[in-house]
Amino acid sequence: MQQAPQKRWIPKEIPNREIIQKLSTDLHVNEVLSTLIAQRGIDSFEEAKKYFNPTVENLHDPFLMKDMDNAIERIHKAIVDQENIMIYGDYDVDGTTSVALLYRYFSNFSDHLQYYVPNRFSEGYGVSHLGVEKAIETKASLIIAIDCGIKDNREIQFAKDNGIDFIVCDHHTPGVDIPNALAILNPKQIDCSYPYKELSGCGIGYKLIQAYSSQSASSVDPLDLIDLVAVSIASDIVPIVDENRVLAYLGLRKFNKNPLPVFKIMLENLDLKKELNITDLVFIIGPRLNASGRLSHASNTVDLLIKDDADEIRKIAGEINEINLQRRELDQEIVENALKIIDNDEELKKRKTTVLWDAGWHKGVIGIVASRLIETYYRPTILLTESEGVLVGSARSVFGFDLYQAISQCSEYLDRFGGHQFAAGLSMKKENFEAFSKKFEEVVSSTILEECLTPSILYDIEMPLEFVNMKIINTIDRLGPFGPSNMKPRFVSKGLKLAETARVVGKDHLKLAIQSDKKLTFNAIAFKQAYQLEALNNGKAFDICYTLEINEWNSYKNVQLNIKDIKVSS
Repeated sequence: MQQAPQKRWIPKEIPNREIIQKLSTDLHVNEVLSTLIAQRGIDSFEEAKKYFNPTVENLHDPFLMKDMDNAIERIHKAIVDQENIMIYGDYDVDGTTSVALLYRYFSNFSDHLQYYVPNRFSEGYGVSHLGVEKAIETKASLIIAIDCGIKDNREIQFAKDNGIDFIVCDHHTPGVDIPNALAILNPKQIDCSYPYKELSGCGIGYKLIQAYSSQSASSVDPLDLIDLVAVSIASDIVPIVDENRVLAYLGLRKFNKNPLPVFKIMLENLDLKKELNITDLVFIIGPRLNASGRLSHASNTVDLLIKDDADEIRKIAGEINEINLQRRELDQEIVENALKIIDNDEELKKRKTTVLWDAGWHKGVIGIVASRLIETYYRPTILLTESEGVLVGSARSVFGFDLYQAISQCSEYLDRFGGHQFAAGLSMKKENFEAFSKKFEEVVSSTILEECLTPSILYDIEMPLEFVNMKIINTIDRLGPFGPSNMKPRFVSKGLKLAETARVVGKDHLKLAIQSDKKLTFNAIAFKQAYQLEALNNGKAFDICYTLEINEWNSYKNVQLNIKDIKVSS
């Protein structure tokens, strides 16, 4: 049974004691809860009230975004004049939900819409020459690019030269040269004063339709499409703070009460007994929507997302589900292949990076595989495959390391690259691979902190198990939705004993009954930690890092500890 790498437990900073005590008094909660609240930047009753009850009024004014006026004016003109409009988006979940969002919304005002999603394999990421040619062929006079475009200077100029205006809605980091577009909606532009910079691509799209809605007399409510935004936020791994948290909250609420027909039907056969959260969107909805773009064509996903007819949805959803099953098999095959390459090469083992390529690896899944490799070799990872005579691939980072900046320092060996701190895409000529791999290793080795090469768990607070009850769990739930930068609170409790013998359940999970100092017993589950069984059953004291959840069985609810890591006393 393989043992997971030893993890570092890192405590979050404890806020000012006066703030914690004031929140405890004002909110009538204990200091554990007030600490959790203060750790999220809340220091008053008013801020707490706003945080616990997000509303659409908490969203920023969309017209604070640079070029929003120009974008709205041009779209309105195109609709009034019945111009042909192309909505152009990326092939991942963020891209396809973005395209669906804009298509569904603007189809209320225009019958002259079309959408275009590039082929991952023949066109690659971003605005393609082929896509612009399609716009020319269909006599489109306006292209709205969503979740891409910020670095596609040549293609946008090609469109302009052919009489097509371009609006770019993107959230990726701009390059030095900004495309010659009519309007660029991207808060990460240096001269954009929009107060929140980390929207998803679909989030940018939502700001666009929010702005359009405020300027029109239409009764069409952007909130009717907010569940698409929640899926994009979850799948694109953006921080769930500030405006993203509000959008995710509103999106999840709609998802659980009145979702779009496509989501309602996708959930029919899953037999979920609880409301969906961000994690469910990441692992249940996201992979299914992503499958077509990875193995076939992402336009299938857009087709699915814009449909309202139940029979049509079931047909497409069934096809996509089959593709997703194929994707899982490919994932596993490539993971095993890549691990074998590293395990058989002592030099690769010693590196602080993983950079591999194989012509037989499927382009559509290597991003997923890169993330899986990090579970074993915890370091910045890049996997590439051959496509159209060049190497293309995906990169994934580890906690605390800016991957995008590291790749930027190796740009002389790349044809194209783009992304952000945690993930990126790139392409290069085959003859540049060795030089790139060497340079990337040098850059990472000289800049990465040694501690970033060890898996870590950031926890919120240490507390005795006696504090654990239903009330604290219910209050914690109101701090969500949880995700990057707002993770579900993690606790540490020390010096614990087993109330009864631990046992393995499933393939490699542990089922535990844990006893506190005051003889209170709590049920716990520790996923993929069966390797700890012998040490725990030897009777030694142990510490745990865990989250709290409610386990429901036969309508009976009880507190359960979801253990993220265990440290047994030596």
